[in-house]
Amino acid sequence: MTNSFANPQYLVSTDWLQANLNQPDLRVVDATYYLPMQNRNARAEYDERHIPGAVFFDIDDIADKNVDLPHMLPAPEKFASRVRRLGIGDGNRIVVYDGTGMMSAARVWWMFRIFGAKEVSVLDGGLPKWLSEGRPVDDLLPNPRERHFSARLDNTQVRSKAQMLANIGSRREQALDARASGRFNAAEPELWPGRRSGHIPGARNLPYTQLLKPDQTFHDADTLKARFTAAGIDLRKPVVTSCGSGITACVLALGLSLIGHRDVAVYDGSWAEWGLPGETPVEP
Repeated sequence: MTNSFANPQYLVSTDWLQANLNQPDLRVVDATYYLPMQNRNARAEYDERHIPGAVFFDIDDIADKNVDLPHMLPAPEKFASRVRRLGIGDGNRIVVYDGTGMMSAARVWWMFRIFGAKEVSVLDGGLPKWLSEGRPVDDLLPNPRERHFSARLDNTQVRSKAQMLANIGSRREQALDARASGRFNAAEPELWPGRRSGHIPGARNLPYTQLLKPDQTFHDADTLKARFTAAGIDLRKPVVTSCGSGITACVLALGLSLIGHRDVAVYDGSWAEWGLPGETPVEP
């Protein structure tokens, strides 16, 4: 085994980003998102300070508004329209970060990849690491020139409630939940209002924070493999990740992709959908 990632291109360091900020094909994306109960305004914080040239990606806006679930994947046409307005087009090198360090940036990394972007990475450690190192930020709002973005949805990377229900019987894919263990085990209240407590039958639990060091950068490859294995995941078999609303599930998907796992999907509705009162079975 080796400590080096199989797919290191999915992460960039703060050193790399500062050195490449002026590259003409680079697009920096602030993907900060906070849960409603955190009472923080991601857009206001972006307006106050962001990495120079970064555009703001609103996860709740670039979403399917026709369903009563938070920030579900939009149609390819809507995604393309929104990111074109952000000045992001085919052939751009995209780097995504967030204000937490490593939470919602992985979701936007996954969204760009699922819609066909070839070169998209996450800033390891995000804005907190960038700020702690005294790197530049500003409050200037960019006025990007619209670019053409070709969006085609890759259905192999996303799962629906119907697919997750079928998987309970087939067990073709290993379900892995990124929520804190107290929420997973129904020992603590579920954060999303109106949802039952517990988890999808047969799912394993690996809180996404276990993939990260105190500075919110990813652990090395050996540590990531050990954490997934300790959670009961067979790294030779397919994995579908979930969480509260499809955000931190993507941190697990990024971690699996970094170590070379080739069969990873995200349950987009996650517990916000599964935990609703209804026919979906729940284990404590």
